[in-house]
Amino acid sequence: MWIKLAQLLLGLSILIILHEAGHFIPAKLFKTRVEKFYLFFDAWGKKLFSYKFRGTEYGIGWLPLGGYVKISGMVDESMDKDAMKEEPKPWEFRSKPAWQRLIILTGGVIVNFVLGYLIYVFVLLGYGEDFLANKELKYGIWTNEAGQMMGLQNGDKIVSVNGKEIVNYRETALEITLGQDGTIVVDRNGEMVTLNITEEAITKLVETRGYASIVAPRMPYIIQGFSDTSAAKDAGLLPEDSLVAFNGHPMSFFDQYKDSIHTYAGQEVTLTAVRNGLSKNFTVRVSNQGLIGAMLVPNLDRFYNLSHKEYTFGEAMVGALHSTWDKLSGYVRQFKLLFNTNTGAYKEVGGFYTILQQYPDTWDWQRFWEFTAFLSLMLGFLNILPIPALDGGHVMFVLVEMITGRQPSTKFLEYAQMVGFFLLLALLVFANGQDLIRAFSE
Repeated sequence: MWIKLAQLLLGLSILIILHEAGHFIPAKLFKTRVEKFYLFFDAWGKKLFSYKFRGTEYGIGWLPLGGYVKISGMVDESMDKDAMKEEPKPWEFRSKPAWQRLIILTGGVIVNFVLGYLIYVFVLLGYGEDFLANKELKYGIWTNEAGQMMGLQNGDKIVSVNGKEIVNYRETALEITLGQDGTIVVDRNGEMVTLNITEEAITKLVETRGYASIVAPRMPYIIQGFSDTSAAKDAGLLPEDSLVAFNGHPMSFFDQYKDSIHTYAGQEVTLTAVRNGLSKNFTVRVSNQGLIGAMLVPNLDRFYNLSHKEYTFGEAMVGALHSTWDKLSGYVRQFKLLFNTNTGAYKEVGGFYTILQQYPDTWDWQRFWEFTAFLSLMLGFLNILPIPALDGGHVMFVLVEMITGRQPSTKFLEYAQMVGFFLLLALLVFANGQDLIRAFSE
């Protein structure tokens, strides 16, 4: 947990500092006074560290919910109404031309998008890319209940989703989840079959949180190890035994055993395993929960040829464009799905704990940088939404001014800032409240 927390704090710190620098640098270039530059919030004036340099106070607050730059003459989260009552000074934000204010306001999200792209460039350059090509799934896929509602069957080989050919197997689940009202084309025993992605199936997917298991590579049932109360171990099975038959009927894949064993809860079954090239039968009593306590060897490279691609700098720049677009467009589609109340996707919104769980238990620099790049794109998108109190809200008012030639009154901006602040506070409470509800219900 501490390693996860350290990665979360480091990732957020990098993103917050660079996002705020995106506002800070153009403000300084346009000779606008910046009063504060803070990592995290110094709520109620409490801070962990601060120092002043050339008129700007730099510091670290105690509340790790973001960060900010306080720019003179700007209606922001500080709600400094007294300063706004005075006549505008030449160095204040409100005295600058609209085009300069627009650049200052958009600087943060521009940094987020550019940073996400650059991280992907150097990840591809430094680590290359390992992936399971969809065409390598010689055994096909196995699916869950939501997939079965769409018509998917174990052993299907997915060809395309919504007309998009699936090249990287990892793209499949996301494309299906976000492909409501679209189609899936599968190769089923040499015949091309078209299936519909229904709203009902997506709703089931959300309710069961079955995104990751909507499709999984089909794998032979080779035993990796056992649970503490394993009936399979007690019956004499060993790690590396390969199960090939169930009650005398040939079975090749793990999903077949998973579907069959639980129907014999509390009963004895006969499993046939191959060990050192020889077959042997084992009588196993299935638990009352329908389990035998034998874990599957999870290594994909044991059964499939994984692809690895090394990148030159030029190739990494092009590949990072694809990564950036795929991640950003995928996130936007997920965001849109939240507003379809029929699917119940809004129930899966999470807060800081959800983000924390995305980091690995061990320090893995590749995964850290990949997830930090995704977070940067996500924060850039969220910040540009036209909601008062976010960068996008401020940008919206400046654009209205540039079109109409009239600047909104300070009083209007203050009220809009308050409304936006309470909206964001409500979202923060909702998202993190969902985390708490899930934590106590699990």
